[in-house]
Amino acid sequence: MARRLLGGRFLAPDPRTEEPYRLTPALALRVGVLGMLALAVFAVLFLRLWALQVLSGAQYLRAAQNNQLRTVRIAAPRGPILDRYGRTLVTNVAGTEVQIWPSDLPKRHGDRVRELRSLAHVLGVPLSQIAAEIRKHRNDPLTPARIKTGANELQVGYLRERQEEFPGVVIASTYLRSYPHGSLAAHILGYVTEISAQQLRALRHDGYHAGDEIGQTGVEATYDKFLRGTPGVAKLVVDSLGRPRTHLLPSTLPHPGNALRLTIDLKLQQAAERALQIGLQDAHASTCIGCWDANGGAVVAPDPRDGSIRALASWPTYRPSLFAGRVSQRALAAAGLAGATARAQNYPALNRAIDAAYPPGSTWKPVTALAAMEEGILTPYSDLLCTGSYRVAGHTFNNWDPNADAWMNLPTALAASCDTYFYQVGYRFYGMPADRGPRLQAWASRFGFGAHTGIDIGPEQTGLLPTPGWRRATYTKKSDPRGWQVDRLWKPGDSIQLAIGQKDLLVTPMQMARFYALVANGGRIVTPHLLEDVEQPSSSDSRGRTLPTSPAPAPEPTNVDAGALDVVRQGLVAATHASYGTSVGVFGGFPVPIAGKTGTAEKVLDPGDGYPRLFDQSWWCGYGPADDPKLVVCALIENGGHGGTAAAPAALHVFEQFFGKQATQTGPVHSD
Repeated sequence: MARRLLGGRFLAPDPRTEEPYRLTPALALRVGVLGMLALAVFAVLFLRLWALQVLSGAQYLRAAQNNQLRTVRIAAPRGPILDRYGRTLVTNVAGTEVQIWPSDLPKRHGDRVRELRSLAHVLGVPLSQIAAEIRKHRNDPLTPARIKTGANELQVGYLRERQEEFPGVVIASTYLRSYPHGSLAAHILGYVTEISAQQLRALRHDGYHAGDEIGQTGVEATYDKFLRGTPGVAKLVVDSLGRPRTHLLPSTLPHPGNALRLTIDLKLQQAAERALQIGLQDAHASTCIGCWDANGGAVVAPDPRDGSIRALASWPTYRPSLFAGRVSQRALAAAGLAGATARAQNYPALNRAIDAAYPPGSTWKPVTALAAMEEGILTPYSDLLCTGSYRVAGHTFNNWDPNADAWMNLPTALAASCDTYFYQVGYRFYGMPADRGPRLQAWASRFGFGAHTGIDIGPEQTGLLPTPGWRRATYTKKSDPRGWQVDRLWKPGDSIQLAIGQKDLLVTPMQMARFYALVANGGRIVTPHLLEDVEQPSSSDSRGRTLPTSPAPAPEPTNVDAGALDVVRQGLVAATHASYGTSVGVFGGFPVPIAGKTGTAEKVLDPGDGYPRLFDQSWWCGYGPADDPKLVVCALIENGGHGGTAAAPAALHVFEQFFGKQATQTGPVHSD
C-alpha cells in the first residue's frame, strides 16, 4: 500500500521528513517569472483600456455618433399619363417630405411626446395622425414614417434650423402627382396614396414595401405595375440624432415608371365634361316636375369599331390632387369624399358611367326590337296601333304621348318612341312558351346586359336583367313575408314594362354605349378599354419604345341578323331627322347625320325628405356619322326630365367637338 502511494509522488522522498517536498526553488522561480509576465500583460491591457475610456473616450464616442450608416430607398418618379395624342394628363412635381425614423426618437416617453407635439404644431398635422404613422412602422426599422408630404418652405426652414430639437426628423425630396387640368377625367385617372397594410400583405412578394405609393383607383390602380417604376438604394451617414452627415451615396439608381398612353382625347374629354353642365343647365331651365333636382350624370363616348374610349365623364367629380402627399381628412370631407358629406354632395367619387345603374327607358327599345325580330314575333313593316294607353289583364299602361293615335311600323315606332307599340311587343314575349325561357332577356344577355363590360378600370356594376328565376329567388317568404307568393310570380306587366326599359331593369351608361356600338358596327360586341399602349421613359419629346402588353379583346360577333339591324338603324336615323322624331329638334340642324334614341326613365328616389318619389332620368344614346359610324355617345342626366330636353343637347355638344362642326339651329323638342 505504501509503495503504491509513493509511486504517485513527483518529488524524491526525503528520509528526514514524513511528507515529500512539493515545490523546489527552481520550480518556484519558474512560477514567479510566469506570474510577472501575466501581471505585465494585464497591466498593458488595463492601461490600454484606460486610454480608450478616459483619454480618447470622447473622441471615439463622437466618431461612433457621426458614423451611423443607414440604407435609404430612393423613390422612383411615377410614369406620366398621356392622352392618345401625347398630351399630358398626369405628371410629377418635386416636393419636400418630412419623415421620422422611429428608432432615432428620444427613448424617454416624456421627451418623445414633447417632440412629437412640437412637430405636430409646426407641420399642422394632428398628433394622433403622427402617432398612427409611427405605429405603422414599429416593426419596420428600415423605413421612415412619412409625416407630411409637400411641406412648405417655412416649415422646412424651421425644422432645419432646430435639428437638435427634433431628433429622428429628416427632410427628404420626393415626387408628387400633378394634374395640369384639375378635376378633368378624375374618374378615369384615379389617384395615388401610400400603400395600406392590407395591400402590403397582398403585394409584398411583388416588390412593394412599406411607404410605397400605389394607385388606388382608375388607371393609376389598374396599370400601377407599369407606372410605379423601380426604387433606388443609397447609403447615408447620420449622427445619433438622425441628422445627415453626408449626401446620399446612391448604390442603385431609381428607374422612372413608364408612360401610359390612353385612348382618351383630351379635347373631347373636356367637351364631355362641359356637356354634362349643359345637360344640367337645360334640365334646371325646363318646366318638368323634379328637374330642379338634376344633380348628376355621365357621358360615355367610345369608338364603335374597337371599343376604345374617347371620353368618359361623370358628375359630380373631384380633384385627384387632394390625395397627393399626406391626405387631409378635413379636405376630403369638404370635397364630399369622406364621411357624411359624401351623400350631401351626391357622391363625387362615384363613377356613374360604370358604377351606377339606372332604368334605361326608351333607349332600350332597340334591344326589344332586335330580340322580337330574331324570335319571329314581330315583322318590321307590319303596323301596330300606337295609342295613348294600352290595357291588358285589367291594368292600363300609358303612353308618354297621351294624344298618340296612329298605325306605325317598327322604324316609325322607334323614331316616335311609341310606348304602346312596344307594350304589345312585350306582351307577345310574355305569351311565348315557358319552356323556351325568357327570350327577350336571352338576347339582352347576348348584347352584354347583366354582366360586366370588361372595361379596364373599376369597380363596375353589372346592372340588373330581371328574369322569372330572379323574381323567384328575390321574393321569398323570408325577404317578403307579406306578399312573396304574388311578388315572386312573373306577370304580364313585367314583360310589358321590360319592353320599354322600365320596372326592375337597371343598366349602366357604359352598357348602353356598348350596345349602340353593336348597332353601329354591324352586330359585333366590343370590349371598352382605355389603354392605348405603355411606353418606356423618353428623355426627349419623342415617343418612347412601346412595351408589350395584352391587347384589348377583339370585337365578338353576336350573330344578330343584319336585316334586323338595318331596320333598327332606319328607326334611329328617323328619330333624329324625321319630323316626328323625338330628337329632331336637337340634331336636325347638325351638318353630320347622327342616329340615336331618346329615353325618359322613371326611377324611385328619396330626395332627402323621407318621401320617395318618381324622378325622370334623361337619356340619349346614338352614333355618327349614321352611314359610317366613328363615335358613339351615350348621355345620362340624373333627374333631368325628358331625353330630348337634357341628355340630347349634352350629346350634341360632344359630337360638335368631335366633328369640328356646329349645329346651325335647334328647334323645339317633342320628346319622351
